[in-house]
Amino acid sequence: MSTQRTNTLILLTDEQDAQALSCAGHPFVKTPHMDALAARGTRFTNAFTPSPICVPARASLATGRWVHNIGYWDNAMGYDGRVPGWGHALIDAGQRVASIGKLHYVNDTAPTGFTEQHDPLHLAEGVGQVWGSVRNPLPEQPRPSRLFDQLGSGESSYNRYDVASATQAAQWLRERGSETDAPPWTLFVGFVAPHFPLVVPQKYIDQIDIARIPVPRLHPDSGVPRHPWVQRHADFSNADAELGAPERRRYALACYYALVNFIDEQIGHVLQALAATGQQETTRVILSSDHGDNQGVRGMWNKSTLYREATNIPMIIAGPGVPEGVVRTTNVNLIDIAPTVLDTAGLTPDASLPGESLIALAQKPDDPQRIGFSEYHAVGSPSAAYMLRQGDWAYHYYVGYEPELFDLRSDPGQTTNIAQQSQHATALALFEAKLRQLLDPEGIDKTAKADQDQLIARFGGRDAALKIGAPGASPVPAARGN
Repeated sequence: MSTQRTNTLILLTDEQDAQALSCAGHPFVKTPHMDALAARGTRFTNAFTPSPICVPARASLATGRWVHNIGYWDNAMGYDGRVPGWGHALIDAGQRVASIGKLHYVNDTAPTGFTEQHDPLHLAEGVGQVWGSVRNPLPEQPRPSRLFDQLGSGESSYNRYDVASATQAAQWLRERGSETDAPPWTLFVGFVAPHFPLVVPQKYIDQIDIARIPVPRLHPDSGVPRHPWVQRHADFSNADAELGAPERRRYALACYYALVNFIDEQIGHVLQALAATGQQETTRVILSSDHGDNQGVRGMWNKSTLYREATNIPMIIAGPGVPEGVVRTTNVNLIDIAPTVLDTAGLTPDASLPGESLIALAQKPDDPQRIGFSEYHAVGSPSAAYMLRQGDWAYHYYVGYEPELFDLRSDPGQTTNIAQQSQHATALALFEAKLRQLLDPEGIDKTAKADQDQLIARFGGRDAALKIGAPGASPVPAARGN
């Protein structure tokens, strides 16, 4: 554990793929500010979300615990402080804990571990997507995705919200820099980009060479079948069909990449304020995202699958005690942020937390045996899905469906499921045993659905629930306007 008490600055984007960084070798995005942060710190290439959807992932980040341990299953079950998190521990220790921008918790009055929240984005009307909780069984009637209702050049309410959040964060840091003898602080800055809608000012689109963007791979139109669980998800809401022609897919990707460039610029404003106020040397910075995005691979967009594109997220930490210019391949997760923040504050993490401080992991050699884990119990899924990553293997367990197994050494793009090949039977059995050591997959599936059924009953039953909740992404706070 660290003995020096320092500040913590957490920068969280939304829906950013781990590979959507210049320093990760991405051919189209330009992220000089995130790259500079990685250069003065440690970047983890194998960082994963605890759940590839916003609200459960953020509840796990807040508490440092797996979704199946805390029961915030989907986007209608916002974090409410029922399970204490790192923010509560910091407040108890006398630290200032502030947030600016997107949190996506239940509301701004619940005791979620902040001494102050500035223009927070939470669940719409504190309710969220109740319709997405209807999955026992999943509705047969397809539902429009609305992902591409808006696409292209422009300025969305989310763009304005992110610019305002960066401006407010920079001002907050300037105010802290002028204080003397103040206790350490923790600031959480939540951005929305590159989350849908894929709308971004034209100058950022101009930075992308659209003609060079390849069409998304493994598309069903090319004869590649989807896994049955994934196909059921696509049948429920087929965003790709709404998008249409290959040229539109390229353009959607260009807008996604442009939003990454846009949010890098906003992050730069915050980091420049940190440096200009003399606080960089006494502040640990953690940069990550709540989950990734499928980006059209397998004809899937948005999140909600177990594949790398949706589960693999950026994870960079820099500051006192963190090795500089280091790239680690050890599997890490958003749940590792909790012990990291407590470590930075000079506090001893609860022994029951499953994560480990990123500072310690950055200082250790790469550990190929550390498990990567994610789970999904939310909108569009007929049953629970679980991912394990270890060494060269990726394993997906779907309740009621056949599993998937990928050899990442020879197949990093997860193109060929080898679960049914006899020569891999031992590996398949080993991973199922590892999963069952962690949890009861069928039992957790039943628990999640029972909790969701109770929520649906509170809102008047299945038919009523299907009409409740924002049809798309949560709107920005009213004070920010549209």
